[in-house]
Amino acid sequence: MKIIPLLLATASLCLASMDRAATQPPTSDAKLITLGTRGGPLPTADRAQSANLLVVNGALYLIDAGGGVTRRIVQTGYDFRKVGKIFITHAHSDHTAGLATLLVSQWEYQRAEPTDIYGGGVEALVKGALAYLTPNAEIRWAEGKRRPMEATFRGHDVSAGVIYRDANIVVTAVENTHFHFEPDTPPYGKYKSFSYRIETPGRVFLFTGDTGPSAAVEALAKGADVLVTEVTVIDDVLALFKKSDAWRAKTEAEQKGWIRHMQEEHVSPQYVAELAAKAGVKTIVMTHLSPSTDPNDDYHRFVDEAKKHFSGEVVVAKDLMQF
Repeated sequence: MKIIPLLLATASLCLASMDRAATQPPTSDAKLITLGTRGGPLPTADRAQSANLLVVNGALYLIDAGGGVTRRIVQTGYDFRKVGKIFITHAHSDHTAGLATLLVSQWEYQRAEPTDIYGGGVEALVKGALAYLTPNAEIRWAEGKRRPMEATFRGHDVSAGVIYRDANIVVTAVENTHFHFEPDTPPYGKYKSFSYRIETPGRVFLFTGDTGPSAAVEALAKGADVLVTEVTVIDDVLALFKKSDAWRAKTEAEQKGWIRHMQEEHVSPQYVAELAAKAGVKTIVMTHLSPSTDPNDDYHRFVDEAKKHFSGEVVVAKDLMQF
């Protein structure tokens, strides 16, 4: 006889639960994995070159594709064939050297849909990668793999503004200050370096890529939850150059040009911290770490310096860390 009141009470609880669910904001499963954390073209034993994987509701988005990126994706346990959108900050080799390997691996193992690559100069990058991979594709054609690589990978040169959106993310780009080309030089007016703000339903990520001090990046960072940023200390890199005699091999003009590049086109721990504090960022993830003379450098001094100017969380990334 008590069954009907019990059913009514249960139904009321279910309806109340549904009402609460309807008023709560949608949840988002967003995860950042720092695949490669070494800055610069020098290969090292413990860190791959620049690459970050953003996983949102199970979808995989790659930001930069430095050397070793495909192996690093495999090490995360995710399927490299499911990386369908790639965002390249700029065309330096330490951000792109692994792109051809990833593309050919997807083609060899027959990714079902085209892969889109976005960024500055990526149409030329993709065209060059396909030319490099043509001998392999022609050999594989004889083995039965007849899908044209040109139909599998699509490069998209971008400009500032919203460059991509889907149900999981919105990507906004600004041109930063990593490039200062002289007129009448080969890259002048041809290549650009971008920083990306990626908004997910749950949080906002700002990927600086390589940049010098930049008002555009500072504006783009406002309200971001996570700042994923390069960090460079010039004295560390200079000491390494001098130790290896690479510095002595440069002409005086090359030495001056290198110092100008490092001062104007990269950022220090102090600048990163001040940017984050001004923008209201919650967490700084330091990556693209400049090499030093210490092969076991833990870079904790970068955190100590940043903490003088920023009260939020500061983390020095290692390869395959998850946030």
